[in-house]
Amino acid sequence: MTDPTTTKTSDETTAALILGAAVWEGGPSPTLWRRTLQGAALWHMGEVSHLVPCGGLGRHPPSEGEAMRRLLVEAGVPDEAIHPETASRDTLENIRLALPILARLGTDRVVVVTDAPHLPRALLVARRHGLEARGSAPQGGARRAAQLRLALREIPAYAAYLWRLRSLTRR
Repeated sequence: MTDPTTTKTSDETTAALILGAAVWEGGPSPTLWRRTLQGAALWHMGEVSHLVPCGGLGRHPPSEGEAMRRLLVEAGVPDEAIHPETASRDTLENIRLALPILARLGTDRVVVVTDAPHLPRALLVARRHGLEARGSAPQGGARRAAQLRLALREIPAYAAYLWRLRSLTRR
């Protein structure tokens, strides 16, 4: 699912912020795979010129950002187009810690890549941080029960993030 609220012209730099998901003992989780391959597809289609995989170290190494970097290279994305953020622990940190990377790339235009139920909250965070953001979610491949749990979790999470982000608008 892509949110076409902004139109990209050929001279604009746009980066995909691929939000983290778990790395399991045996490697990347299915969610991490789906999000990463969605980011790679955006790069291959020319929708983005840079990829910023986001996520720190969870229960199992490597960090989410590094695991996604490896998957992106395997998917044919050149290493110089990949700029991992490897310290964040949640959506707010994914985006906040990606801001210096985006500044080095000279852009505030992003496509936030995450699962569809998570997109509204992720876009809220990105826009509150001053980014010109649209969203892209992988289609299919997720179990219905997992997507339902994610959607139900997003209701209180969205409210909590509205509360946490209120300070950004007061600055």
